[in-house]
Amino acid sequence: MPISRRKLLQTLGAAAGATMLSGFTDASENYFEDIPALDKNPRFVNPAKPVTVITLGAGNRGNVYGNYALSYPEEMDIVGVAEPIPIRNERYAQKHAIPDKHRFDTWERVFERPKFADAVIISTPDNLHYGPCMAALKAGYDVLLEKPIAPTEQECRNILELAKKTGRIVAVCHVLRYAPYFVKLREIVQSGAIGQLISIQHLEPIEHVHMSHSYVRGNWHNKNETTPILLAKSCHDLDILRWIVDAPCRQVVAMGNLKWFRAENAPAGSTDRCTDGCAAEATCPYSALKIYYRNRQRVNVFDLPDEPEKQGPAILDRLRTTNYGRCVYKMDNNQEDHYVTAIEFENGVTASFNMVAFTSYEGRRTRLMGSMGDIVGDMEKFTLTDFRTGKSTVYDSSVAGDMHGGGDWRLVRDWLQAVGQHDPTLLTSTIDASIESHLMGFKAEKSRVTNKIEQMRGS
Repeated sequence: MPISRRKLLQTLGAAAGATMLSGFTDASENYFEDIPALDKNPRFVNPAKPVTVITLGAGNRGNVYGNYALSYPEEMDIVGVAEPIPIRNERYAQKHAIPDKHRFDTWERVFERPKFADAVIISTPDNLHYGPCMAALKAGYDVLLEKPIAPTEQECRNILELAKKTGRIVAVCHVLRYAPYFVKLREIVQSGAIGQLISIQHLEPIEHVHMSHSYVRGNWHNKNETTPILLAKSCHDLDILRWIVDAPCRQVVAMGNLKWFRAENAPAGSTDRCTDGCAAEATCPYSALKIYYRNRQRVNVFDLPDEPEKQGPAILDRLRTTNYGRCVYKMDNNQEDHYVTAIEFENGVTASFNMVAFTSYEGRRTRLMGSMGDIVGDMEKFTLTDFRTGKSTVYDSSVAGDMHGGGDWRLVRDWLQAVGQHDPTLLTSTIDASIESHLMGFKAEKSRVTNKIEQMRGS
């Protein structure tokens, strides 16, 4: 039976365990998290048997969600995988002891077989969410669907319609709804502690290296081949605003553009690749040699060999042959590097959302203004100030583990309970609840392009 990292460290000792695990090159491989017993919903039940799951897409997110099975095998059993990259397919199959007959190179092949599991995790690229989700629903599987739901509004609506028609559960990976920080924030707002909620300011700082990695060089650099950045990166944020306000959206207006990562901003002496003798490489904050080779940041995308001595040469090879080695000013990228969205809800609450690439830090920043108090938070702690008493109270909801404030595995746990009990009310991010924030995103992008306010009525 697979053993979790924490159990392995307890068994072998911290030093020995750390040595054994130090060769892992994918951040998701090191992702193991305890979920405190006090977190458990009283409506949860101990499963008679684990929910059996097929993972479609064994990249970072597929590993993050799939790793839950290693620590909680009594709740989830990964029994199949579809992944076109051989090394990812092999590593995932070994980790979960998946038999060869249940290993596939494409998601389509999974559905050529009779149904052999309870549910599927869809963690394929954004433009490959719609097809496998529709096929899974038709085949009778419940679904954990990575965000965004689909690249177009019509495809989102089609998935919602089929989920209702088949009666299957579709949970959208709006993991911030499960993060203790945002759960507590919403609870405080709904308690009336700050009076009536009036307005929200919310910031998502992408962080400059993250932006260059994912949205300039990486898989999401071209919105026409994936999804617009507001949906790809920030449908989480639109969703959490809608969830906290707890009222339908009335209208949206947005502005944003690609200002910096453009050819005219390339420094003197720059080359097409950072490995080509670029005169600015030593001082460029976006140097691929610095980020990937010298600092070894975000190298999980390279699927490096296990042997440490082979990893450096493999990274250099990837920098010479893939987009990750190209100059950020000379890429064929078209995603906005800063984006502002203003939202009005039906209850009169307004919200401004700012997504920006140019920060030295990650982690959402949120300010909520109410009639009797305000809240200022940074996704780990927030401070509530009561206007009536002048008293300030600090709430610490920081959670070690994932990049989403502890929401990743809490979502998986809730989804498994919903599937096991066939009760979607155990989830807060069913497709019924999550689709409106996607529609807000589509409207915002339309507003940005047309320079017009977009109304949500009739959506």
